[in-house]
Amino acid sequence: MGDCDRPGCACEGEYRAPKSPSTLHDYYWFCLDHVRAYNRAWNFYEGMDEGEIEREIRNDTCWRRPTWPLGTAGDRGARAWRFQDGFGVFEDGPAGSGDEESGVMEHARTPEGRACRTLGLRPPITLTELKARYKHLVKRLHPDVNGGDKDAEDRLKEINQAYA
Repeated sequence: MGDCDRPGCACEGEYRAPKSPSTLHDYYWFCLDHVRAYNRAWNFYEGMDEGEIEREIRNDTCWRRPTWPLGTAGDRGARAWRFQDGFGVFEDGPAGSGDEESGVMEHARTPEGRACRTLGLRPPITLTELKARYKHLVKRLHPDVNGGDKDAEDRLKEINQAYA
């Protein structure tokens, strides 16, 4: 540090301020009054056209680090690995549509898997989860609640069979 970089000022320059947007790591050193005045007049985007300003803003949103579309590895291209996507976030189709190759629908081939699908559950499940889901469905589909609706009664029969 030393004297304030403002011509004619004899105060100590304790506060740094960048010299220009292109040299952000090269500083002036000002006293408190002059750094305040400098900061009020500072305009990072001065002299830039609209396209340059847009590029600066976009670069700042990702901390000036390279980005690429999800599912690719930058210059290395798409990765050829798969992982289990239990919530269907990365599926091409609607959630829960399932892809036999990825193992999403493999549980539907067993009686337990079909029962889980009927109850609206996704394996693996606990006995507590199974009981809670069954009670919820029975309360919702019971004939007394639905005024003897035949569709609700048929659905309840399916639920009872799946629970058994």
